[in-house]
Amino acid sequence: MFQAKFDGVVTQRGLLQRFRRPVDAGVTQRLVVIWQAAVKSAGKVESFPMLNNRSFVLSACLTLMVAACTAPQNQQPKQSDKAVSQKPPVEKQAVTNNPLMAEWQGPHGGVPAFDKAQLKDLEAAMDQAIALHLEEIDAIANDPAPATFANTIVAMEKAGKVIDRVRVYRGIWSSNMSTPEFREIDKRLAPKISDYYTKIVQNEKLFARIKTVYESPELKNQPADEQRLVRLVYDQFARQGATLEGAKKQRYATIQKRLAELHQQFGNNVLADEEKYVVFLEENQLGGLPDSVKAAAAAAAAERGKPGKWAVTNTRSSMDPFLTYSDERELREQVWRNYYNRGDNGDANDNNALIAEILKLRDERVKLLGYPNYATWRLEDRMAKTPARATELMEAVWPKAVARVKEEVADMQKVADRELGKGKIKIEPWDYRYYADKVRKDKYALDSDEVKQYLQLDKLREAMFMVAGDLFGFKFTPVPDGSVPVFHPDVKVWEVTDRDSGKHIGLWYLDPFARKGKRSGAWATSYRGHTTFEGERTVLSSNNSNFIKGAEGEPVLISWDDASTYFHEFGHALHALSSNVKYPTLNGGVRDYTEFQSQLLERWLATDKVIDTFLVHYKTGKPMPKDLVAKIKKAATFNQGFATTEYLASAIMDMKFHTTDPAGLDPDAFERETLTAMGMPSELVMRHRSPHFGHVFSGEGYATGYYGYLWADVLTSDAAEAFAAAPGGFYDQELAKKLVEHLFAPRNSVDPADAYRAFRGRDATIDALLRDRGFAPPK
Repeated sequence: MFQAKFDGVVTQRGLLQRFRRPVDAGVTQRLVVIWQAAVKSAGKVESFPMLNNRSFVLSACLTLMVAACTAPQNQQPKQSDKAVSQKPPVEKQAVTNNPLMAEWQGPHGGVPAFDKAQLKDLEAAMDQAIALHLEEIDAIANDPAPATFANTIVAMEKAGKVIDRVRVYRGIWSSNMSTPEFREIDKRLAPKISDYYTKIVQNEKLFARIKTVYESPELKNQPADEQRLVRLVYDQFARQGATLEGAKKQRYATIQKRLAELHQQFGNNVLADEEKYVVFLEENQLGGLPDSVKAAAAAAAAERGKPGKWAVTNTRSSMDPFLTYSDERELREQVWRNYYNRGDNGDANDNNALIAEILKLRDERVKLLGYPNYATWRLEDRMAKTPARATELMEAVWPKAVARVKEEVADMQKVADRELGKGKIKIEPWDYRYYADKVRKDKYALDSDEVKQYLQLDKLREAMFMVAGDLFGFKFTPVPDGSVPVFHPDVKVWEVTDRDSGKHIGLWYLDPFARKGKRSGAWATSYRGHTTFEGERTVLSSNNSNFIKGAEGEPVLISWDDASTYFHEFGHALHALSSNVKYPTLNGGVRDYTEFQSQLLERWLATDKVIDTFLVHYKTGKPMPKDLVAKIKKAATFNQGFATTEYLASAIMDMKFHTTDPAGLDPDAFERETLTAMGMPSELVMRHRSPHFGHVFSGEGYATGYYGYLWADVLTSDAAEAFAAAPGGFYDQELAKKLVEHLFAPRNSVDPADAYRAFRGRDATIDALLRDRGFAPPK
């Protein structure tokens, strides 16, 4: 796809935003198209997953995946295909009165009954849903009729509706509303779900029928999307051990079950450390904190039963502003250590032993399939194709990123010496954000807190709606309170319609605020994806964030980076809402491509139309001054050494973990030794240290896939240049039409390289990326 060698430097504008999201730690990726319980709608993640992703499945797929930024979850029930089996359609038989299994009722094609969901019903619902889906699969596998596209591939697309509905509720309890009680239930469910997936993928009769359809000469006469569907089903089925026999087959199943347990425990341990470590402040410890940060900290303390104090929680959205503004160096260190030592405290929640076992089992599993290492297996069906190509890009960027860090540290050290006296302190990781903000003020006269006064969460949401209207023709209208059930009072819902025709497109759920039991980061997911093969089914999409609530009645103010993340995750939602695919599996995606659409949407935050209309001061209502806008744009590449290096350290470590022989590997020592050999600056750490790298170790969606953000950004930079050069700029209607037609609507029904070529008229090259980041002359 990329014609140029990766021989340039990358420290890009906005890279901090692009790689910030622990977006998909609890979200899991769809692995086998056949596993319809995991793939009925498109979300990255897939993000996770975040999927747009992204064809990634919410935490139900703990066995084999994780997610994102977006993770698809569910498909509404539809009429079963009676031609598949002589049995009555399973779903039409009496299922039980378990509300988690019931067909979705109400407006908009039916919606999840979040108001009726009770945790006590989950385990029984999942057990019964697994049994029902396996019955459906057996009916397809044992159909006496010769295998055809209709009675095999389409039949599998129809199967699994009940478990899809159950997975939606389980996903909410896993990511948005987790409790110790849920985690105990889920610990029992994880091995059952692993067995269930293994039974499907190792169903020899079923795979024989898939293979028959795949090898059928008639396939080439079918529409292109159906040919791609068959290829996706066959390839993913074969890649998950369907061809194994005897002892290898049994060992594969055993590995899958154990990995399911380990992935789940890893994520639970991280969440436990996030809940456990909270720093409570007294009034005399608030020096340097802006009013908005103090208000959020006061609200967090009150929520935890400590009114009159201020709390810094162990999440990025709380940690980051504290490290940026607090004058209390010892407290900065404490908060920093709490956050970056999640899963690495030598206690019951320590994840190092889990990482070692996960790596061993992944390596053993892919060797059963004939691959030399996990990374080779994983990247085979990605745009990068091989670990070498992904590594080539990362290693081209790394030296220049590290060199930029040295420049940034030198600037910060000068400020510290000037303020405290020469040699009083050496810049440490807990100082980086604090002194970077001071350098930003010195170099660009840009105060990040001043910028926040113009970034109101509600106004940014309206800006996103405007962009969606102008580019996609969507209109967002809030649904009447109580008309659509939600799982928490914070969650709001909008109906999405075609702006011109009024046609219903779907619903968009927004869960914006942090709370206890909600995993950290930001992600997108779908409760139902668009399909037409059984009549049109509309989209139920959601965005989830962890913004800190302010005082009652006060607007929530966020940073420019967080605003970019907000746009990013909304890009995943638009990807789902734009879908025009026929079959559920085609709502999926390719991991190193699915972040492209969401990264591209970030570019609209800095457009004049958004700035002039929606970035207004929260008190005066006046638009952001032109001189402040100019400062923001001038400082666009500021601190990109930090942003690029912390991201790349995580991405490179991810690849190293999965290309190294795991025998006897000590993850903690391996991380230290590898980073030292890479020349990792001591003044910062990986964005996601290994013991809490949920993208990689709480599932498999981003395992050897974290490089994908950078890979996708090659496309992002190239596409952004196309808009910048268009007659109508970023709101050019002709180019917007091509954007939706070729890059959003097809989802995974078209090969990503072909889709991009149709949009741009050529392949992407790295040149635009280099220009975008200031390492090549402007075009």
